[in-house]
Amino acid sequence: MKWNKYSIKTTTEAVDLISASLSELGIEGIEICDNVQLTKEEAKSMFVDFIPDLPEDDGSAVVNFYLDSEDDDHTILDKVKDEIESLRIFCNVGEGTITESETEDKDWINNWKQYWHTFNIGDLYIKPTWEEVTEEMKGHPILSIDPGTAFGTGSHETTRLVIRQLQKYVKSGDEVLDVGCGSGILSVVALKYGAGHAFGTDLDPNAIIASHENADQNDISHSQLEVIEGNIIDDKAIKDACGYEKYDIVCANILADVLEPLSTCIHEHMKVGAYFITSGIIDSKEEEVVTAFKKNPHLEIVEVNHDGEWVNVTARRAN
Repeated sequence: MKWNKYSIKTTTEAVDLISASLSELGIEGIEICDNVQLTKEEAKSMFVDFIPDLPEDDGSAVVNFYLDSEDDDHTILDKVKDEIESLRIFCNVGEGTITESETEDKDWINNWKQYWHTFNIGDLYIKPTWEEVTEEMKGHPILSIDPGTAFGTGSHETTRLVIRQLQKYVKSGDEVLDVGCGSGILSVVALKYGAGHAFGTDLDPNAIIASHENADQNDISHSQLEVIEGNIIDDKAIKDACGYEKYDIVCANILADVLEPLSTCIHEHMKVGAYFITSGIIDSKEEEVVTAFKKNPHLEIVEVNHDGEWVNVTARRAN
């Protein structure tokens, strides 16, 4: 299928009003291009650990939208032009000019598969669902995952760091708590290495769906891997649901800015001698996270590991 792509040259001031107008006209999939820097608060809410450098914001923006070329008789385009002119009364829309180009729909769902193949972390093989188990994989733990529906696939440095620590510390029958579980991949890995039960928490309701899908894909029952939505740091109902002094392993591959407040209370859920395995820490935040961990008298840091610019901090509940 071919699509007509329309690009509105405007200002950051007018972006919201133009987007709302397009939505009212029934146009979906609006794309906004600008150089407006994220605030720290926005970065936290969007699960961004560091804010990328952008060119200086000059107030300009482009709003793109797409119409099916077969149905596009420019009726909608004429309405968009009228809306832009109407908005000039309320804000500075800038040039408000619209350029047109054509793009072709592609089978992205299948085309990207050529770039994602089975890989291993130690003796663990992580394979996409569409690839077969080879002779080389037999006799080793295998994690089958569909990266099209998951938050994480194990290929990112932060996930690798935690997986390596799980391979080292998980014992048969362990109780595992996965904070910010995302796709549930760390819980599944822990269960593959002999953990008896895993309990995950996440702020995103889609994490529950993704975790259950990955559990099903790897023949893990929902009683073995339980996932709930909520914040373990300050929601007592979630804390109670997780249980206290219960876990042998706690893993958290989340933002450094979340790990710091988590480090003040996570020991409540850990057995004495349990391990707290963390990542999601960019190297510029390493000292800050380590300092936060050291402030908790119940935790002692046993390892700090690096993979590229990412950091793992593993601590143990000492008392």
